[in-house]
Amino acid sequence: MESATLEWVAWFNTRRLLAPIGNLPPAEAEARYYAQAEVPALAA
Repeated sequence: MESATLEWVAWFNTRRLLAPIGNLPPAEAEARYYAQAEVPALAA
């Protein structure tokens, strides 16, 4: 039972698709967010 619960939690946190964020898995959306945030601002 414990392994089934852990598998479900892993799926829920990393692979399920979320409509509010464009049908992306949470892990992919988080990776995109941090990749975008790491772009340095250009000096004027």
